[in-house]
Amino acid sequence: MQIKLIGHTQLVDDVFLFDETGNLDWVNAKDHLDCTDGQAIALSAIRTCYSHNKPSEIVELEGEKYFGSDAKDGEGGTDADRLLRHIVKSGHTSTLEHINFTFAIEGVSRSLLAQITRHRHFSFSVQSQRYVKLESDSKSGGFAAVVPKTVENNDKGDTEGVYLDALQIIQETYNRLRELGIPAEDARYILPNAATCNLVLTGNLRSILEFYSKRGAKQAQWEIRELAELMKAAVIEVEPWTESFFKVK
Repeated sequence: MQIKLIGHTQLVDDVFLFDETGNLDWVNAKDHLDCTDGQAIALSAIRTCYSHNKPSEIVELEGEKYFGSDAKDGEGGTDADRLLRHIVKSGHTSTLEHINFTFAIEGVSRSLLAQITRHRHFSFSVQSQRYVKLESDSKSGGFAAVVPKTVENNDKGDTEGVYLDALQIIQETYNRLRELGIPAEDARYILPNAATCNLVLTGNLRSILEFYSKRGAKQAQWEIRELAELMKAAVIEVEPWTESFFKVK
């Protein structure tokens, strides 16, 4: 499995604060306020619900108050961190839906795909078994497959060999069906859950936290649990303030 964050919500350059010439200057403002783009967007969304100020003015008029003072709840960070903690605890997490992350996910099984598509608020673009050729002599070299650790490490006979032999039989049967003129969209019916695929996935912060709370738990299946941990790490790398909100049920 490979995962890479290929995009995430960032502010445009000409929002929020003015420089000495009267031009909007977010770059310097962000350094001054010591916050990420995601935090600025979250503050704008949260305070819009409770403030008479316009959304485009929130960080300009209220940023110093929240990002420039210590948290009043004694739990560390700035008062913006305190506000974010309060929002998450109170369940007002719709305000986090404005922060999106897009991942390139590669080499996961169709079994994992069946599980992750149950999470309704993600967007998916998935490699097609109808249009991507999977014959052994095609560019793909045949379908790849996930081998579970329980199969690799099983010491009761040649467990891995049995597993790989079954995959080889399926590949050979797929090849033969294609040679017989069966279209790929029908030949794919015999491909196993182990067959891998690639996808692009986009989710907002609220949906990613919800996904992690279920799929990061120890009772989740190992492959999707690994994906949940990798997604968490990628989000935290660009928005470190989110780390404390990744919790399992």
